Amino acid sequence: MGKKSRGALFTRRMKKTHTIFLPQMLEYHSPFLKAAFEGSGYRFAIMRESGCLKEQALRYISSDYCYPTVLIIGQMLQTLRSGCCPQDRIAFMEPQAGGACRAGNIYELMIRTLEKCGQQQVPVISLNFTGGERQPGFRVTPLLLLSAVAAVCFGDLLMCLYQQTKPYECEPGAADRAFCGLRLELEADIRAHRCICGRKRREAYRHILETFRSIPIRMEKKKKVAVAGEIYIKFSSLGNHGLERFLGGQGCQCMMGGFTNYAIYVMDGARRDYAANGGMLLLPVYNAVLDYMKGVQRELLDEMAEFQQFTVDTPFDALKKKAEGIIGHDCITGDGWLVAAEAADAIERGCRHVLIVHPFGCLVSHVCERGMLGNLRRRYPDVNVQTIEYDYDSSDTLRQSRILLALGNGKDQF
Repeated sequence: MGKKSRGALFTRRMKKTHTIFLPQMLEYHSPFLKAAFEGSGYRFAIMRESGCLKEQALRYISSDYCYPTVLIIGQMLQTLRSGCCPQDRIAFMEPQAGGACRAGNIYELMIRTLEKCGQQQVPVISLNFTGGERQPGFRVTPLLLLSAVAAVCFGDLLMCLYQQTKPYECEPGAADRAFCGLRLELEADIRAHRCICGRKRREAYRHILETFRSIPIRMEKKKKVAVAGEIYIKFSSLGNHGLERFLGGQGCQCMMGGFTNYAIYVMDGARRDYAANGGMLLLPVYNAVLDYMKGVQRELLDEMAEFQQFTVDTPFDALKKKAEGIIGHDCITGDGWLVAAEAADAIERGCRHVLIVHPFGCLVSHVCERGMLGNLRRRYPDVNVQTIEYDYDSSDTLRQSRILLALGNGKDQF
């Protein structure tokens, strides 16, 4: 094998001159994460959706790569060629959660793709929990970390409230207007570090909750459809081809577990791996970080519990127990036991239809998510649980027909 390529350095001077582009991955959270990075002095942007991503990516990478990889590489190439920013003023960022997922190789693949297309001067920054692949011009400071935590919490809260309000609004567009207005307010607050911790963050939660509570809604029954599965396809409208909008168009309420539980799941899995390999020195650090993350989540859920018309996410420790008897907690490959726990949690909160989404080419998703189907169906025999695969070749019509078939079956249609 050839020597691993580090790629171009992101220097301290580049912090002022270069725009860092992040793949479109977290629909509700990305605007707030962008504001968090801008508040720490970085120029930041989210890559835009566009056509022909597959064609651009497959000129440089194998078609054996998973669908998220193809989309991310395609977006990177599209950004370079769009003219939105001079090519010598662009940098890219790729989040890495680690584990067996081949997406962990996207960082290296991005560097090699840039070299193949003659853009080796473009830096690629790895965003990860372990501090690997460090760049001299990028550093996660305590202030940036607090801002990013607030960004994730605000994204979770807005997603939860929007999904519970939009299908029932009396005045069409009311939920969208509330969402957009709050997003602009929160972006400005995060950028200025006004509501990233303590009392100010809780005040922001209450303001968001009051805003959505004031929207008049119709008291009617709709199908609740839970969406769980591989993290990119679950949260990215680019990856799931606008699944939430499609479900809304079918008169359904879409429900997704928040990103906070996924972030805690990743850290919990890292601690489990570290301890299983005999690690002892850093266990107190892992435990402290986990306690902090769970405390932040508890703070958000406690505020939501005061507004009883909204259902809230299940705290991490309680959620973890819901996977017992379906799949073992040692299964942290891909999104592992978290998928089973989110599916079980949604069912116990009233969902009679569960879509477990995953990308074509994701072997860990095929093994783990399909492997848990039997146990889920045996535990909940009256609930529709279906896996939906996304790739760049199958038509949306075929995929949507399968979703509609899943929603139309079952003893309890709601």
